[in-house]
Amino acid sequence: MLIRLLLRFLRPYTRPLAMLIVLQLVATIASLYLPSLNAAIIDRGVTTGDTGYILTTGAVMLAIAAAQIACSISAVYFGARAAMGYGRDLRAAIFHHIGSFSSREVGKFGAPSLITRTTNDVQQVQMLVLMGCTMLVTAPIMCVGGIVMALREDLPLSKLLLVSVPLLAGSIGFIIGRMIPQFRAMQPRLDTVNRILREQINGMRVVRAFVRERSEAARFDSANGDLTATALKVGKLQALMFPTVMLVFNASSIAVLWFGSHRIASGSLQIGAMTAFLSYLMQILVAVMIATFMGIMIPRAAVSAERITDVLSTSSSVVPPRSPVRPAARGTVELRDVEYRYPGAELPVLSAISFDAQPGTTTAIIGGTGAGKTTLLDLIPRLIDATAGVVVVDAADVREIEMETLWARIGMVPQRPYLFSGTVATNLRYGNPQATDDELWAVLEVAQARDFVEAMPLKLDAPIAQGGTNVSGGQRQRLSIARALLRKPKIYLFDDSFSALDLATEARLRAALKPHVVDATVIMVAQRVASVIDVDQIIVLDGGRVVGRGTHVELLRTCPTYVEIVASQQGTAEVAA
Repeated sequence: MLIRLLLRFLRPYTRPLAMLIVLQLVATIASLYLPSLNAAIIDRGVTTGDTGYILTTGAVMLAIAAAQIACSISAVYFGARAAMGYGRDLRAAIFHHIGSFSSREVGKFGAPSLITRTTNDVQQVQMLVLMGCTMLVTAPIMCVGGIVMALREDLPLSKLLLVSVPLLAGSIGFIIGRMIPQFRAMQPRLDTVNRILREQINGMRVVRAFVRERSEAARFDSANGDLTATALKVGKLQALMFPTVMLVFNASSIAVLWFGSHRIASGSLQIGAMTAFLSYLMQILVAVMIATFMGIMIPRAAVSAERITDVLSTSSSVVPPRSPVRPAARGTVELRDVEYRYPGAELPVLSAISFDAQPGTTTAIIGGTGAGKTTLLDLIPRLIDATAGVVVVDAADVREIEMETLWARIGMVPQRPYLFSGTVATNLRYGNPQATDDELWAVLEVAQARDFVEAMPLKLDAPIAQGGTNVSGGQRQRLSIARALLRKPKIYLFDDSFSALDLATEARLRAALKPHVVDATVIMVAQRVASVIDVDQIIVLDGGRVVGRGTHVELLRTCPTYVEIVASQQGTAEVAA
């Protein structure tokens, strides 16, 4: 998966990567040539006292060193550009793919895990690309070149490579082998910490209301402790690597000096050649160390790549139409024997749902908790797709309508109104980016939100925190309603959008709303009977099925379930009346 992910998103950066390889090749060749020149200075210049040779060769070394530095800097530049571009493209691909998910796929992964996969997991793979571009290309060139140059300097002394290189690779490989299981455990534990932290921040009021601070702190400490313990195990293993490398380096240097001094004494090796051999040995060991260091990053990046691939390979259950249609915008809605069943569920949430809603009418959906009201509403804008039956908008199956066309005709106020960080104006203009301030005040007036917005110091420019946490629940609902009104859609979907309002405010809002939706289709989910008494049609759900349909008066005569709902809210005496 890691290789496929790298090949897929590195393809646009073929030219910078080719430049990187050429520059790294030149820089490595230069670094391999320098010890040989240094040996020549010692053997031909220092020992013979030839100052001219020393100066001439030294100037050549300075020129080669300058070229090496320039090539190395340029290689890092191209490598960084390729790695950062790769990370940007990968994050964008994940973000846009997640944007195509339906509620089912988002629920499958969970928001905290999707955030971690888009940020931390991408960072792990991106870091591998960066280090690979700047180090992994150098390692094989330096290792092979160092071996060739070491053999060129002294063949008998090169036998030390048969001991030093396997010893270094084996010891570091053993440490890395112990680290891989810890890396695999680290990412899920990071997901857990993010999930618990997100829950506790969002549910802070609930935690305090039930005096559960200590238990929640203990829950977070447990998850945080698991992550810390795993990170410490990795850290301890990483701490062993540097001493191990230095031990092999120093032991190898001692061996070269020991055996080399005997060969110098016998006259079969010159001092400069031994110095060059020692430099090449260090370069070879550094190349091996780089390769094994990359071995640390590869397992963790591979785990992250698997998690990223899981997201990118998951197809949305809501598939865009192959041959989309654009029916005339009228606002008609019809459900024909619609069923919705969650994956793996034995029973459907909705079954045999049929009704229609016409422009200029208001349809209310009412029922007990878990009756499937919100699920039914989510079918119309294709937040989820029906598993059986057909949802029809403007005489066309919603699965055949172009997605943006469908969404442009719908203004939805969700059950949990959400506001984005910004200002009152920026949140309202989600409904219509071109709206003027006068239009904003007009919809605020209808949504009964003008008074509290005018009371804010900056009015339309008043700041809104993420999620609208700095305003009350009723204010969030009214701002969400105003945002939908600003869109002026053909179909309004209100998912229990008046539950946070008192009856007087709701009555004023509904009265002000009527002139603005006179030509639109309104479908609303409601909990309070008072909200649906005067609507054109009421759909009563029970256990995911339609058990009643009609006006308030008709349902009081024909639908026992509706009578029970009314009785539970208004009293038996009023129902009888």
